[in-house]
Amino acid sequence: MTPIMKILNKEAILRPFSASFTTDAKVGGTNFLAKSCHRNRKWDALVIGGGHNGLTAAAYLAKSGLQVAVLERRHLLGGAAVTEELIPGFKFSRGSYLQSLLRPCVIRELDLERHGLKLLARNPSSFTPALDGNYLLLGPDAVLNHTEISKFSKRDAEAYSREFINLLLAPASKVLNEWFESEILKATLATDAVIGAMGSVHTPGSGYVLLHHVMGETNGVRGIWSYVEGGMGAVSNAIAKAASEAGASLVTNVEVRQLMVDEQTKVVSGVLLSDGTQINAPVVLSNATPWVTFMKLTPANVLSEGFLNAVKGLDYSSGTTKINLAVDRLPQFRSCKPCSTEGGPEHRGTIHLGADSMEEIDMAYRDALNGHPSRRPLIEMTIPSVLDKTISPPGKHVINLFIQYTPYKLQSGDWQDPTTRDAFSKQCFNLIDEYAPGFSSSIIGYDMLTPPDLEKTFGLTGGNIFHGAMGLDSLFLLRPVKGCSGYKTPLKGLYLCGAGSHPGGGVMGAPGRNAAKVVLQDKST
Repeated sequence: MTPIMKILNKEAILRPFSASFTTDAKVGGTNFLAKSCHRNRKWDALVIGGGHNGLTAAAYLAKSGLQVAVLERRHLLGGAAVTEELIPGFKFSRGSYLQSLLRPCVIRELDLERHGLKLLARNPSSFTPALDGNYLLLGPDAVLNHTEISKFSKRDAEAYSREFINLLLAPASKVLNEWFESEILKATLATDAVIGAMGSVHTPGSGYVLLHHVMGETNGVRGIWSYVEGGMGAVSNAIAKAASEAGASLVTNVEVRQLMVDEQTKVVSGVLLSDGTQINAPVVLSNATPWVTFMKLTPANVLSEGFLNAVKGLDYSSGTTKINLAVDRLPQFRSCKPCSTEGGPEHRGTIHLGADSMEEIDMAYRDALNGHPSRRPLIEMTIPSVLDKTISPPGKHVINLFIQYTPYKLQSGDWQDPTTRDAFSKQCFNLIDEYAPGFSSSIIGYDMLTPPDLEKTFGLTGGNIFHGAMGLDSLFLLRPVKGCSGYKTPLKGLYLCGAGSHPGGGVMGAPGRNAAKVVLQDKST
């Protein structure tokens, strides 16, 4: 009998568990807006989508005295930054799974530590085993890094502390080849250049994606990624509590069908819900992707053809699949000595599997370009339960697999076909077995989210975790499109506050904070 109990991928299965693990903030349900005190209420601002950026925007607006309501389609707040108990006793960071980019000003200004945010810094932060028995550990300790990299190249150990000055425009492979010579180091660093992107290490601009991922910090230490106690939902939970304390109304199980816009003046006056309820407000902030905001929620004939063509041209391609696993023991890597149930240094950080060189990453990408899942997937494994004892039963563990590349549309087969899904998941587990023999037999159960699943569950158009590609043509003044980069839109009263706006993807809160500041500035003029 297979050790894998079941594949969980239906909302109906998840709700009995995850609904009890959402937020301590005051959250209204389906009937909240139908109450007489709210039915005809004119709000100062509405936020479409209760992801972390939407909650951040609501918190800042409410702290400034505005009457704000957050409207979330799902049964819990957080968007992709959620904790869901998919299997009894195992609490998964179902979408996003690591923290580093959350801006210190957001943590400080919203007092998120008082609201329960606790960051668990990882040291070491990275472990890359090779099939030949060698391995590379990296982390915040400069001495450790020098010692580890010296195992492969003395020159690379000296070069590792230098600044990458041409990351913005160059392919990551060009930068890494210029600085380093050892393949295992280059492959380890290169994964951050392609993570979440449907691109290769040779793609121009991929160096910026690498820079985007190394610019964060944890507890004041730059470049350190952390787990969050209680899972990534604890980030959204803390922000929701700050927003609720400031007076924002947070509502789940409500779906926005359309923006209400005057066709002549192009002025927004609120939203229409899927049940026909009209909610009035002179300001609406959309935490949805630009595609959803302008192509689905905006009425026809109110946006120019040129603007709509620009939105249609946005790149939402994705090669990402997320697998969340419950296991009955830690993986034992053949390159390391056996460890206890508490785990060793190899279990604390991100574990890079499937590619010992940048060319192997590129080969995996080329498979997806042809419409096939990578024959040898690129896998980032994290085991947050090694540091966070609140998310799994004693002796058992939660494991996240962030996998590339898996095209949204397959050349053959379909992601909704259980046979196709099962074949790919087993392919991934078998690959892990090469590095950690017996891993497959430790699996209790798992949840798999392919690009179409990410789109359906979290509203991520195309399954793209950044709300749109982070290419050179979609950054800074061009994000999401030229002429719509300052959170304002062609419709008066409509603002973007999600990752599709500057500065882009990741759990950082910056788009939400910035958008709220623009709204407040506009209201004061």
